[in-house]
Amino acid sequence: MRKKLMKKEALEVIDILKRIYPEAKPELNFKTPLDLLIATILSAQCTDIRVNKVTEPLFKICRTAEDYIELGEEKLSEMIKSCGLYKSKSKNIIATCNILKEEFGGEVPKTIPLLMKLPGVGRKTANVVASNAFGIQAIAVDTHVFRVSNRIGLANAKNVADTEMQLMKILPKNEWTDTHHRLIYHGRRVCKARNPLCFECDINLVCLDYKYRRN
Repeated sequence: MRKKLMKKEALEVIDILKRIYPEAKPELNFKTPLDLLIATILSAQCTDIRVNKVTEPLFKICRTAEDYIELGEEKLSEMIKSCGLYKSKSKNIIATCNILKEEFGGEVPKTIPLLMKLPGVGRKTANVVASNAFGIQAIAVDTHVFRVSNRIGLANAKNVADTEMQLMKILPKNEWTDTHHRLIYHGRRVCKARNPLCFECDINLVCLDYKYRRN
């Protein structure tokens, strides 16, 4: 079985995803780069729907890094408890906000390397913030992007880091961010983890996993 799509096939997948999900965008609610940073930290092992419910009241009282610092770790933990891992998330958010205040004038840094120096911010979170808050082309590989891209054949990797590198090579740079959103949409709506809706999928004639299982 061939394990990766050719460049021409990958571009065909991009065109199909564009047609299916022309308006794909982040499903986390945010107004500012700080909002997005906090929401993305909270989204670890938590659904976007749950995060949005938690951040709706949180963002009304915390608009700056200083606001989170003043709120404090204990009160923040209470507000984000339903997101899971709330103790570590609260600790990381307060530590991050202290760094933003002391080193960046309260602003969220605009580069992926600087974002990754913040507590609780890995490469995926940094890519999400850089691409959606500052317009930097990036591919954040979450569970949906990892699963869907490797199923289809856009990548053939065993971890998220290699998946990201392979996607960056096969996809045009100006498509990185939009393709990230469209792969997430496709993973949530069609290419599901346990019961993918292959017969309803517009990508099935290109998808290597579907071709393999069909034959």
